Amino acid sequence: MNEHIITKRFDLGDGRMIEIETGKLAKQADGSAVVRMNDTMLLATVCAKKDAGEHVDFMPLTVDYQEKYAAMGRFPGGFFKREARPSEHEILIARLVDRALRPLFPDNFHAEVQVQITLISGDRDTMPDQLAALAAASALAVSDIPFGGPVSEVRVSYLDGRYVINTPMPDIERADLDLIVAATEENIMMVEGEMKEVSEEVMLGALKAAHDAIKIQCRAIAELTVETGKQQKREYCHETNDEALRQLVHDACYQKCYDFSKQGIANKHQREEGFAAIKQEFIESRYTEETLTDEVQFMIDRYYHDTEREAMRDMVLNERTRLDGRQLDEIRPIWCETDYLPSVHGSAIFTRGETQSLSTVTLGTKLDEQKIDGAVIEGMRRFLLHYNFPGFATGEVKGNRGLSRREVGHGHLAWRALKEVLPAESECPYTIRVVSDILESNGSSSMATVCAGCLALMDAGVKIRKPVAGIAMGLISKGDKWAVLSDILGDEDHLGDMDFKVCGTRDGITACQMDIKVDGLSYDVLAKALEQARQGRLFILDKITDTIAQPREDYKPFVPRIEQIQIPKDFIGAVIGKGGEVIQKIQAETNTIINIEEVGDLGIVDVASQNKDDIEAAIKWIKEICTVPEVGQVYDAKVVSIVEFGAFLEFLPGKEGLMHISEYQWGRTETLEGLIEEGDIIQVKIINIDEKTGKLKLSRKALLPKPEGYVEEERPARGPRREGNGNGGRRDSDRGHRDGGNGERRGNGGGRRH
Repeated sequence: MNEHIITKRFDLGDGRMIEIETGKLAKQADGSAVVRMNDTMLLATVCAKKDAGEHVDFMPLTVDYQEKYAAMGRFPGGFFKREARPSEHEILIARLVDRALRPLFPDNFHAEVQVQITLISGDRDTMPDQLAALAAASALAVSDIPFGGPVSEVRVSYLDGRYVINTPMPDIERADLDLIVAATEENIMMVEGEMKEVSEEVMLGALKAAHDAIKIQCRAIAELTVETGKQQKREYCHETNDEALRQLVHDACYQKCYDFSKQGIANKHQREEGFAAIKQEFIESRYTEETLTDEVQFMIDRYYHDTEREAMRDMVLNERTRLDGRQLDEIRPIWCETDYLPSVHGSAIFTRGETQSLSTVTLGTKLDEQKIDGAVIEGMRRFLLHYNFPGFATGEVKGNRGLSRREVGHGHLAWRALKEVLPAESECPYTIRVVSDILESNGSSSMATVCAGCLALMDAGVKIRKPVAGIAMGLISKGDKWAVLSDILGDEDHLGDMDFKVCGTRDGITACQMDIKVDGLSYDVLAKALEQARQGRLFILDKITDTIAQPREDYKPFVPRIEQIQIPKDFIGAVIGKGGEVIQKIQAETNTIINIEEVGDLGIVDVASQNKDDIEAAIKWIKEICTVPEVGQVYDAKVVSIVEFGAFLEFLPGKEGLMHISEYQWGRTETLEGLIEEGDIIQVKIINIDEKTGKLKLSRKALLPKPEGYVEEERPARGPRREGNGNGGRRDSDRGHRDGGNGERRGNGGGRRH
């Protein structure tokens, strides 16, 4: 068996090794490979149908990524205790791989392809996402499926002033930049990541560092292809073409499309109707209903799309103007509005051209945090951002069949862009949810989400450090000519060579996403795109701050208020109580929501309510539970029980002490009956704490003014016999109490006057 196993190893440059193995697992797939770094292992398989479906003119590629819980020695959560549908984390990794692979399949290869990547072993230092595309590309390399690779992917971080490849997991959080970059040996294909307001220069340096590392991986994949003998790929013929018809469509429609593109029509539907009319005119001039077969119609549609694309691209390169009449670096008209929805915690509308986001902010408590329970990633998330794209946003009839992968990806990009400017939890103890509903779309809806989300956060009173804006850049290139486009339309995204989304503040980039669909993109062009994006971002930020210059001074009246206090860790159990009895009582009686989290030697307590008085009452209660009594402290105490020799008083929640009958007032008191009752509140002072037992002695008398001329009654000396049996002490005490009680009833304080 081992004679067919082939292994390639290469060094990341610092002694860390990556291994690619094929020929051992999943041999009935068209291609399979296992990639290993440290103890993290990914199995990738690829299968393709032999033929394309009828009238398919696109690449039907499916990429799935799954993390097995067994890989980390864990059980899945939930009732069924097995892996279920992909998590958002898994979907995002699958999208990264899809975007790296899809542009490299031949344009006329339309057979359905399925790539499956599975985490089969994991460790706490190695993130699997940085190896997923390498595994998939390796599986394709040892298959006979036509593919324009090799391609690979790395993580690059800017850490302590240097670039680190495939950063160890514990270091990622403290990095200033965290990017996933995919590339062939010649070209960068895909970029996605987040930053802490880094400069364009640092960003460009990261791309170069990543590409250098990827070149090593691509060479290893190429060697693997040779050693497995898979240089020859399968023959295929997935398109039926009529070259004469192709030329006829081009000759008849190219100039009309070019001239129509020059008109600069801003309305998307008008442009669509205009281009459709050109195609329809061609069809009607040459075909009848009988001669226009489905096969001919299918080819005309494909050839006309290619002609329209070529004409539009040529027009932009030659005329240096856009489909909607804008200059290359011009931003579409923008209007914004905040506080549009009266009953939500924060809301905003951001409209740029024909793209519009209505975003809302909801502020909740710790109980609203999202629990992340993946095989590799675990924890709680206090900032959520959700992106919704209904069919009506583009005027389509489309059923709502659940969340799409595109919605997950666009929402995650906006989440990355905004999370960097959020206040610390100590300043804003809320769980924050932003929801962006796209109501219109003609390109850059994810960037509209960033802008609308920023506005809504400020409208909600969340003290973000700085406003954030996002812009999508495009590229059209042909030969030596190229044009970088700011704030691209949907058509410019579809027909162009690049979609480069850049988000950030005035001081730097916080998130980016790039997909490149052309070979030979130079770093000079990327530098131009980054600088043009920076200028566009500053323009949009001006529009945002013109609408709302800074976050509201306070939250809206109906927003739940949260106050945070710290208590010693040792008192957490006392505040919670047996079975939660104490904390439930506090919440019920003060109408609050209380959450306690252990952090180091402290308990962090969040108290939430819409009523400030309720919060203060709950905090007072909690602080009293955590108070350590000291001699000399004064309290309003509740009479819990009355006994012959005094009364037990609760002076703090859960804390009681004894007030001896002699400490009720000056003078002798015979009985407390008629003076106090259970449930009464009296003010007392702690006069003693027993060091051994911790028992407390309380006194009301110590807070009363000593009567003028008061002389303490001299008590007769007790003999040994009376002292020994304790009865004399009791009788003497009783007598004093009896006299004191009479004095109290007479109103003279019970003391003797001289």
